[in-house]
Amino acid sequence: MGLTFINKLPTPDEIRRQFPIPKGLEEVKAKRDQEIRQVLTGESDRFLVIIGPCSADNEAAVLDYTSRLVPIQEKVKDRLILIPRVYTNKPRTTGEGYKGLLHQPDPEKKPDMYEGILAIRNIHMHVVQETGLTTADEMLYPENLRYLTDLMSYIAVGARSVENQQHRLVASGCDVPVGMKNPTSGDLSVMLNSVVAAQSGHEFIFRGYEVHTPGNPLTHTILRGAVNKHGQNLPNYHYEDLILLHELYSKRDLKNPACIVDANHSNSGKQYGEQIRIVKEVLHSRRHSSEIRQMVKGVMIESYIEPGSQKIGEHCYGKSITDPCLGWEASERLLYEIAEGIV
Repeated sequence: MGLTFINKLPTPDEIRRQFPIPKGLEEVKAKRDQEIRQVLTGESDRFLVIIGPCSADNEAAVLDYTSRLVPIQEKVKDRLILIPRVYTNKPRTTGEGYKGLLHQPDPEKKPDMYEGILAIRNIHMHVVQETGLTTADEMLYPENLRYLTDLMSYIAVGARSVENQQHRLVASGCDVPVGMKNPTSGDLSVMLNSVVAAQSGHEFIFRGYEVHTPGNPLTHTILRGAVNKHGQNLPNYHYEDLILLHELYSKRDLKNPACIVDANHSNSGKQYGEQIRIVKEVLHSRRHSSEIRQMVKGVMIESYIEPGSQKIGEHCYGKSITDPCLGWEASERLLYEIAEGIV
């Protein structure tokens, strides 16, 4: 095989022993996990907002951003649970470009996986330490997940990974909610098949061990829009789409039938400003239909300090180097509008 083995990297257990969670954060995470679980199970009528940069490329800016969420969370705590997006793995459609903090702790330097492992653990830990808000990240590489699972309260499986067997099996062993996005084709049955798989128990090989998982009843769907054969974006956040998903859920024997709507990606055509309108439409659909209100548990928003995006090397503080994001002022205003629009 054409593989050159460069360095033997520490296991997740070794990293967690070397960089343990500071005293008291376990209780913070346990409390947050329980609150989020209760939303997915219907025990709480609060609404989840998973919000933050497309990619967490700079620790200082991410900490600045997430710290700004804290006073808002305090004001809307009876209605919303804010979960910071701290996405340290970035899927690339062609394999080219910035692959995230795990690969490149410095986006302008060569990949360094060991430093990347330390960087992703540090950024998640520092967010929890400084804000009390536990985090969300994407499961892009299932074998790397345990570097962060003691810190995260939410995990997403992306549109290009949702059909992958290993992602489904590892999701079945997670003890926090895992959101399965619809594939880029838009096939909702593929997404629901992933939920079925992840809610079931399995035996498989993981990091050199034979393992067993009990199944994850908090696995749910994420609607992120689709792309047709002509490369055109096909949104799937409209009322009719949500009713269809509710009907498809009703035909399956699944625990906690829940959905998160991703307001960016193909739903917005990557027109980041459209996220505001899309979120408001989703809230309107929830007010109009009790079935949608019971199913749609939250939204996902790409947001950073500065609006839009930039190229690597432009050095605009708090501006995305991957997909364009909503700026802070618009994001703050939208969060309060979401809180007012929840019924």
